[in-house]
Amino acid sequence: MKKLELKDNLKKYTCIGQCPVRNVVSRFSGKWSMLILCVLSENETTRFNAISKSIPDISPKVLTETLKGLETYGLVSRKLYAEIPPRVEYSLTDLGRTLMPHIQGLTEWALEHFDSFNPER
Repeated sequence: MKKLELKDNLKKYTCIGQCPVRNVVSRFSGKWSMLILCVLSENETTRFNAISKSIPDISPKVLTETLKGLETYGLVSRKLYAEIPPRVEYSLTDLGRTLMPHIQGLTEWALEHFDSFNPER
């Protein structure tokens, strides 16, 4: 039996450490990340509770973890105010803002094709 050769145009995905799809897109493609980025893009700064209320089916723990990840990857900034009770605000970084036109394009595509993915149709 002949061994299948990987086409040259597919080899770019095989190098796990250098594949842009794996190493960049995975940073913001989680279940909640894009929604959080969309919420933040519509406001200059947004408090934790406002994000939570705008995405009511996300748990506080998952929201916290997702925001920390987005901050680690440089897409979101977090500002803590020395007040009692503490006030924390989140906003997109410059890098995060450069991502938004692409996410907005995907959002527009999703709205246009939503019925194709609706299981109740």
